Amino acid sequence: MRDRGSVTAEFAMVLPAVILVLACCLASVQLAGQQVRLQDAAADAARSISRGDSAGAAASRAATAVPGAGLTTSTRGDMVCAHLTATSASPLGTVLGVRLSASSCALGGGR
Repeated sequence: MRDRGSVTAEFAMVLPAVILVLACCLASVQLAGQQVRLQDAAADAARSISRGDSAGAAASRAATAVPGAGLTTSTRGDMVCAHLTATSASPLGTVLGVRLSASSCALGGGR
């Protein structure tokens, strides 16, 4: 009878660790989703700028897709490149200071 309640005590000891692991898993899924949205927004921005839209309009659309995203552009020969950066929207990523970035290039001149 000395073991009575030991399962409850062990469960109470393990529960915080399980919750922490689940929170980390959820945060990493959120980060992955934000990275995919950021990469998609970078591709859209590069195509938009290559068709002749202003960088401001492309930055506005990128910020709509990924809140807080910053856009920089560059040209490499005939290619127009868009580089987006954003801070993590995930609470854990924000605490850790995670910054996401994505780049995409498109052929300039709308060709």
